[in-house]
Amino acid sequence: MPNPPTPLVIGIAGGTGSGKTTVVDTILKRVGRERIACLPHDAYYRDLSHLPFEERLKVNFDHPDSLETDLLIEHIHRLKCWEAVDVPVYDFAHHTRTSQTIHVEPRRIILVEGILIFYEPALRAEFDVKIFVDTDADIRFIRRLQRDIVERGRTTESVIRQYLETVRPMHLEFVEPTKRYADIIIPEGGLNTVALDMVVARIEALLGREHLSA
Repeated sequence: MPNPPTPLVIGIAGGTGSGKTTVVDTILKRVGRERIACLPHDAYYRDLSHLPFEERLKVNFDHPDSLETDLLIEHIHRLKCWEAVDVPVYDFAHHTRTSQTIHVEPRRIILVEGILIFYEPALRAEFDVKIFVDTDADIRFIRRLQRDIVERGRTTESVIRQYLETVRPMHLEFVEPTKRYADIIIPEGGLNTVALDMVVARIEALLGREHLSA
């Protein structure tokens, strides 16, 4: 039997609250969930259970060092070899990695999403297609505020403090500069239907080309 084709690896980056999740959901729906393995970078935050809770709150979660990127790269390599992986589940309320994992089977497309995925050269080199979701800072902050309060149990004061102390400066230092590595930039995130149509068409074309050369 012929060897299966190497999966297509797509990276979707952009600032917090830029609309990356909407873009991912659109690709999943239109390209087909059965063809896609998803790896969110924020599932790979380092476990801080060894630190007192007060110390965990002081960690800069918007710095590349807060993420176990080596493990993410290992999981991408395994999926590219058509091996299943177990993705960590992170508890954002307590800043610890849970004992649970999510089993991810290999698929024709590996979709990696996160604010810092284009920063590390070793991770950036894994992507066949690099997409940057670009949205105005005020919209991104409002979305983050809503998400962190509803989904992560944060207070308004803590979200604002974290945004001013780490999120904004880290975005300017580590996220915004990586826009230059993108193959495709999507302004306004999931609201940009024209750009999303082009992205989906591009993915389908790449898959079709792989199919013809297999």
